[in-house]
Parts: sequence; structure tokens; C-alpha cells
Amino acid sequence: MKRRAMGLTQSLAVAADGPDQFNSTGQLTGLPWEVLEEVFMNLPPNELVCVCRLVCREWKELVDSESLWRERCRRDGFKPCDAAKVPNDWRLFYFLCKKRRNLLKNPRGDQKLNGWQILENGGDRWKVDDPMVPHPDGAVQKVFVTSYQMCKKAQLINLEKEGYNDSFMDNFQPDITISDWYAPRWDCGSEYDIRVELLNQKKKPVQTFGPAPVRFDQWNDQQWNQMTHVFKNYGPGVRYIRFVHGGKDTQFWAGWYGIRVTNSCVQICPSLDR
Repeated sequence: MKRRAMGLTQSLAVAADGPDQFNSTGQLTGLPWEVLEEVFMNLPPNELVCVCRLVCREWKELVDSESLWRERCRRDGFKPCDAAKVPNDWRLFYFLCKKRRNLLKNPRGDQKLNGWQILENGGDRWKVDDPMVPHPDGAVQKVFVTSYQMCKKAQLINLEKEGYNDSFMDNFQPDITISDWYAPRWDCGSEYDIRVELLNQKKKPVQTFGPAPVRFDQWNDQQWNQMTHVFKNYGPGVRYIRFVHGGKDTQFWAGWYGIRVTNSCVQICPSLDR
């Protein structure tokens, strides 16, 4: 790491005014703060924290500065959803935005049922089909369809394998946002069910989101609905997330007249209320 840091230091010195920029301890001196900040803006963020920050006191102060990460957020288009709320830690906000993604695999059925564990497969079993009505997100072209007995499927997310280590989860406890889209058929009653659990190392629940099942009558408008929830302040120990959803039709009709689900999502998000 020292070799990499010194190599980066030498390169910056040459780009500035030459090797005379070094003092007796090998630290880079004399570069205007604004120039150094602009150079840092164009370096990989992990390099800043793991290499540049260790070179000297001046670089550490710059890498730790709010202004550097606030500007990186601005340039990369990362901004709070609520403009009235300002992040307490812009560096943490930046990295959470950078890593933010859907942790569920195959959330729209584009790969059939791959990535999902089938817990219940009643009636004529799970099926992947085309939407009966367009989804609000035009990219959604497939849906998971249930049958006349309960159909449930699940995914278990290992947070460490997804890049969120134990220390990070315990110390920062970032918001965990879940969402799911569901719709009935217009000509058949149906039921939708979801349960999401934050689990500890032994896969025991730390916090659970399990609302009452949503029921639709026959002759409904078959429009898409979104279920959302944000886990906050859940305490230390969360290592896994278990996502389970599904449903059935309520009239026991052969075929696939049950609830339709798609575009499910689990994300680790920046929190702005702490």
C-alpha cells in the first residue's frame, strides 16, 4: 500500500510543479487545496479512502472533508430524495448510493423461476407469463402467476456476500427498503401475501414486516399495486434478509387465475433521519 501511495504522490507532484514539491518526510506540499481536491475528484473512491488518505495529514483532511464527498455526490447525480434533508455523513451517503442495487435475483421472471426457492406450489403451480395489463415500469415484460392453492417463493440474501460486512451493518444500520408489485385478474378473486425478515447469524428474526394478506374481489380493475416498507433502527446483528411472497386465487379455478407478482426489490439505502 505504501508503494502505491508513494507512486500516486510522485505522479501528482510531476503533474504539479515537479519533484521539489516533496518535503523531508516524502510528503507532497505546496499544491493548492482546490487543485488537489479536483485531482481527487477524478480518482476511484476506494483509492481515496484506502490509499490517498494514508499519505499525509493534509490528504487525510481532504479525503475526510464534507465538501469533497458532497461535490462527488453532485457530479455523480446522487442526491437525497427529500431535498429538505441533508446527509450527516456525505462520504457514507456517497458509498451507499454507489453500491445501491436490487439484491434480489431475477425479480421480474425474465429467467423463469431461476434464483427463487419454491416454498409452496399449490394448484397448477407457479407460472411465468406476460402481463395482462401494462406495468407502470415499461421494462417489466414478465410476471409470476399463482394458481388455485397457495403459491409462495422466497430468496435469502447474504449481506456479507453482497458487500455489506458485519461491522458496517452493526455500526451504521442503513435503511433497508423493500418493494413488491402485485395485481389480480379482473375476472377472479385473489389473495396476495408478503413477509420479509431481517435475520441474525443463526437466521433467527431480528425484525419482521408481515402485513395482513391483501384480498381482491371478482370483477376488479386488475390494476397494479405496490407494497413498500423501510426497515430502520433495527439494531446490531442483521446478517441476512429473507424475502417471501405469493398468493392464490380465492375461487378455486383450475389454471392461473391467482395473484400476479413482479419487479420485487430489496435495497440497502442511505438514511437521512439520523
